[in-house]
Amino acid sequence: MRIARVFPRKTAATPNDELVFFEQPPMLTLPEIDEVHVSVAFTYDIKRAEALAEMWRQVGVPVKIGGPAYNEPGGDFVPGRYLKKGYVITSRGCPNRCWFCSVPQREGYELRELPITEGYNVLDDNLLACSDQHIKDVFRMLKSQRERPMFTGGLEAKILKRWHVDLLKEVKTKRMYFAYDTPDDYEPLVNAGKMLREGGFTTQSHVLRCYVLIGYRGDTFSKAEKRLEDTIKAGFVPYGMLYRDANGVVDIQWKRFQREWARPAIIFSKIKQR
Repeated sequence: MRIARVFPRKTAATPNDELVFFEQPPMLTLPEIDEVHVSVAFTYDIKRAEALAEMWRQVGVPVKIGGPAYNEPGGDFVPGRYLKKGYVITSRGCPNRCWFCSVPQREGYELRELPITEGYNVLDDNLLACSDQHIKDVFRMLKSQRERPMFTGGLEAKILKRWHVDLLKEVKTKRMYFAYDTPDDYEPLVNAGKMLREGGFTTQSHVLRCYVLIGYRGDTFSKAEKRLEDTIKAGFVPYGMLYRDANGVVDIQWKRFQREWARPAIIFSKIKQR
């Protein structure tokens, strides 16, 4: 089946084949298709996505709209369909109950281990919470890839084990991300950094990275900056992740602050100055 995938927003993870679109259907040059899927990742894109779905219904083929924004649980991962080739999801769900995260609402509190497909950029919700066998099978797959693996979906510092570090080193991980979302996350992050350095990773390589949640209710610029700087002290490259509510509304001052902690060149400069 030839499925046209329509996205209201282009990101680094969006597929780029001939059946991917971001606007109304190009009636004169539209390839032959059997179905249209409008995929929505963010709740604040729903309005535009629904407008796009209405436009694509003019093509005369079935149009479906869905995605994470609708809190729909994902099924088995199909490489290249809704994410660019190279991206891979091997499990869904997370046992944690973080107040800011929609994953448990969408996928449930129990992990579902999926059939493992080829890819090098792992986007699992919480890979390290999977069974030991599943984790080992994922790394076996990663070892066979031509590209060095990245874990942009994030790894949970609190449950990182030494044998995980050995596997991360064995596959020559290019980049791995952890998270510093609440004050309780800092001590596990420090411990993870120590374990990773003992396992052969260096701070200077910039392989160790960390998403730092900022801009939520009660947060301040000074508190956020301290968390970001503490992340550097723990041995990680910090990336400010700006909290958004369901409507995607953010304060312009927080947006400006976040830009200073989201651009690699600026962040690396801050690290060098330390």
